[in-house]
Amino acid sequence: MILLYLIMIVLFGCSGLEESQQEKMKQNNVVREKIFRKSGDNFYAIQAPAQQKRERYPWEENYEGSFAKITKEYFRCKGSSSSPIKTYTTAKQDVVHLIDCRGSDHHSLPIVQEKEFVYPILIQLLNYIQTRTGKKVVITCGHRCPAHNNYSDPSPANQSSKHMIGAEVDFYVQGMEEQPEEIVKLLIQFYENDKEYGKFLRSQEHKSTVIAPWYNKEVLVKLYLKHEGRDIDNRHPYPYISLQVRYDRERKEKVGFSFEKAQNGYQRH
Repeated sequence: MILLYLIMIVLFGCSGLEESQQEKMKQNNVVREKIFRKSGDNFYAIQAPAQQKRERYPWEENYEGSFAKITKEYFRCKGSSSSPIKTYTTAKQDVVHLIDCRGSDHHSLPIVQEKEFVYPILIQLLNYIQTRTGKKVVITCGHRCPAHNNYSDPSPANQSSKHMIGAEVDFYVQGMEEQPEEIVKLLIQFYENDKEYGKFLRSQEHKSTVIAPWYNKEVLVKLYLKHEGRDIDNRHPYPYISLQVRYDRERKEKVGFSFEKAQNGYQRH
């Protein structure tokens, strides 16, 4: 055992001596040189780096905040071939059987200039609401083909609905279902700096809602309470808002329902 200790001491001692010799050699080989600076030399000021906003990745382009941007795809008709046949009694006591359409897989949105079309201001306003509230906009009714429009609500007043021409949308805001007045305020604020479209009035001509609608040159805003405006597409228990386009600012013309636009303005598949 003593012999083993002696061997370990010798080995460690040699190792320490070797390291000491290497350190001395390193110090002897170090070359030190003074750095001289001329009296006229100036230091250049280093500007603070400017913060740059990160560009969106391609997969983020369709998002605004936490929610996907609303596009015309959200407006597709909600008819279904699985809907049961309904019966409707007219004012003359005639019984009519109503059949729903086969759904958006079998027909397009309205066609304008050979492309599927929804009035852009509707999409713009809904995305504005979604961005301002940070909450999801739920579209309950966008485009309706004539068959689904009649199936949803066969009343005479609904036969000229602008849903059929892509100029109307019904919606509520998730998490603000009981605060539709706040959403109306935001819609009005959207126009507040617009000299041509910023003035809103209240309409007394519409009898379909208890609350008088708001309107400016471009849109009409109707607020349906819990007991109003119920149909196949609006069977939820919440108040909801209907947006209708009154004026097309691009074409500089009033937007009105027409039988030709409704019946022949979309493609059947």
